[in-house]
Amino acid sequence: MSTIKDVAALAGVSFTTVSHVLNNTRPVSAEARARVLAAVDEIGYLPSAVARSLRKSETRIVGVLVPNVENPFFAELVCGVEECCRQAGYSVFLCNSDNNPKHQQQYMRTLLEKRIDGLLLSSAGDSEALAGLFRHASVPAVTVDRLVPGARADRVAVDNEAGAYEAVRHLLSLGHVRIGCVSGPGEFEVARERVAGWRRALAGQGINAPEAWLVESDFSSAGGYEAAKGLLQRRPELSALFVSNDLMAMGALRAAAELKLAVPEQLSIVGFDAIELGAYVYPALTTVGVSIKELGREAGRALISRIEQPQAPLRDLRMQPRLVLRETTAPVPRASA
Repeated sequence: MSTIKDVAALAGVSFTTVSHVLNNTRPVSAEARARVLAAVDEIGYLPSAVARSLRKSETRIVGVLVPNVENPFFAELVCGVEECCRQAGYSVFLCNSDNNPKHQQQYMRTLLEKRIDGLLLSSAGDSEALAGLFRHASVPAVTVDRLVPGARADRVAVDNEAGAYEAVRHLLSLGHVRIGCVSGPGEFEVARERVAGWRRALAGQGINAPEAWLVESDFSSAGGYEAAKGLLQRRPELSALFVSNDLMAMGALRAAAELKLAVPEQLSIVGFDAIELGAYVYPALTTVGVSIKELGREAGRALISRIEQPQAPLRDLRMQPRLVLRETTAPVPRASA
């Protein structure tokens, strides 16, 4: 591998002159600059990012740690983060914890050892261990969607309770009063907030939802399928489902088909997150959410701001979701009404 001294020898200048040209640290004559750049091009010299980061105490790299890159929500989120960071001159080091808190801790340590300039995290659980890592790290950080109690970090999230409330209010406006809920894992604040929105919307119409109308799953399509199928078999009186994310709602569509329940003629389904894929299932999924890529861009902007202003007050930014009407909701069937 070529070195800065090789470039200097080929260009006929000192290696300090080469350094000044590459780092723009001192004026160099146009002729010397041209010889240096020609030599760099000829031998394919690449400056050491490690050495530069040691000199400047920065790497221009941010770590992004998410629970599951197979989930379209996180895929779209990372695209937004990467776009924002790239435009600001940062590279992204992506880690996938695969919903495993131990993997998450290992990746956190690895990212911190790499001296990243900032960390963007969507938690896979085990908040106590995460909070412990945060206490011993001074890296600027932003959490997305999922709260990490005790962490000194900004948060960018969707207003989950408001979104769930809006989704269930839509079902109520169509005449549905027996509305089941397929929730995510109760350990996550995001899941609890969405259940709270479901309950608040029903309570606003004087409906006290029985616990039997609520079932918990794991935010996956397979989990949504199993949970929705069991719920609909146990509670055939339900005319609608609020499902806490779009992947589980897609699983619920499969469950309804197997149970011979036509959607939306016999059963209405609303998801949450507004992932792009939801527009291309059949029937197209009615959902609630924000642009996930814009959520990622907002998180990226928050992280860059935190890197540049580490002492600024912490922020908790909530984006307001909107209802996306498609094909999986309709007025309650007359028999159910």
